[in-house]
Amino acid sequence: MNMIKLNTWRFIDTKIGSAYWNMAVDEALLEGFREGDLPILRLYGWENALSVGKFLNISKSVNMKKIEHQKIPVVRRMSGGGVLVHGGDLSYTLILPRESLKDRGVKESYHHLCGFLLRLYEMLRYPADFVRDSQCNEVKSDICLAGNETYDILINGDKMGGNAQRHTHHALFQHGSIPMRLDEALFNPLFIGESGLERAATLERLGTFIEYESLSLLVREAFCETFEVNLVSEPLRISEEERAKELLIHKYTQQRWNYDGKTIYP
Repeated sequence: MNMIKLNTWRFIDTKIGSAYWNMAVDEALLEGFREGDLPILRLYGWENALSVGKFLNISKSVNMKKIEHQKIPVVRRMSGGGVLVHGGDLSYTLILPRESLKDRGVKESYHHLCGFLLRLYEMLRYPADFVRDSQCNEVKSDICLAGNETYDILINGDKMGGNAQRHTHHALFQHGSIPMRLDEALFNPLFIGESGLERAATLERLGTFIEYESLSLLVREAFCETFEVNLVSEPLRISEEERAKELLIHKYTQQRWNYDGKTIYP
């Protein structure tokens, strides 16, 4: 499953950070991505938080008073999708030239790019598959773990994390979550309807107790095997870090963006 002439990728590991910083870095990397740049694989972890799809009305899905009372951070992603819980997960970001998958539609690009996740779970000896290839019905929901869409990943019929995309004129951006563990007692009371948390798959619920650093190594191995690529490690560049700090201050820590999806910052 070669990644269409993209044989070398830039690898960035920003470790565990706040929800606001994580999403500011994602946008800074996408914004700075130029034609001819190496495609990017970024790994990162989260402090306890909720992330929300760009177009979602969060007040229909979660109890805002409980969120504010418990001081649970909420961050709005620049990708679509529903509400996703974070705190015991390792996340990834992929940024690559849009033309590299120009012959694939949105759904087929998910199928292609999520291949390394299937390989990761295979390495851990878990039978993972896409909803479309399973016996499970598709279910729409504004809460990520309560829904089953075509290219969501299932293990033993239970949903494993979530993935979302954004397309620009020159780049394809995808990020997603690999749950190691899930604090159901903390997050479940925050949701107005069915949260899906009680039946969501995590590595710990499957019997694998692993921490961020070890899982990061496995993810890199699965990625390189799946797409037959090499990774070149590089930290955030000064320009990327400075832009992320600007976005952090003026966008990702602002309630009008995170709660209402509105921003005046360029």
